[in-house]
Amino acid sequence: MRAQPTLLFCLVTLSLSAFSVARAESGLASYYSYAKSGKGELTCAHRTRPFGSVLKVSYSGRTIECRVNDRGPFIRGRIVDLSVPAARALGMMSAGVVRVSVE
Repeated sequence: MRAQPTLLFCLVTLSLSAFSVARAESGLASYYSYAKSGKGELTCAHRTRPFGSVLKVSYSGRTIECRVNDRGPFIRGRIVDLSVPAARALGMMSAGVVRVSVE
């Protein structure tokens, strides 16, 4: 009789830890010039993350938080497209395409 609560506790703890792990990825990022949001917002396009979720994007010692409001990029090897304000904040405007990490 005592084994069931212990087993249940273990299953709940294991399932909660699986959901709390951040899905980090790294790859190429680019930026797009059309505005899908209000002026100056740090937004981005991601293929799978839910709309409205906030991603931490890091490049060259800088980290920004941007909100997913679009799908894409649809170019092989790219993992995120940033709005112009987000690309400026990250310092990638002159490079165009850079390797980033996304959490």
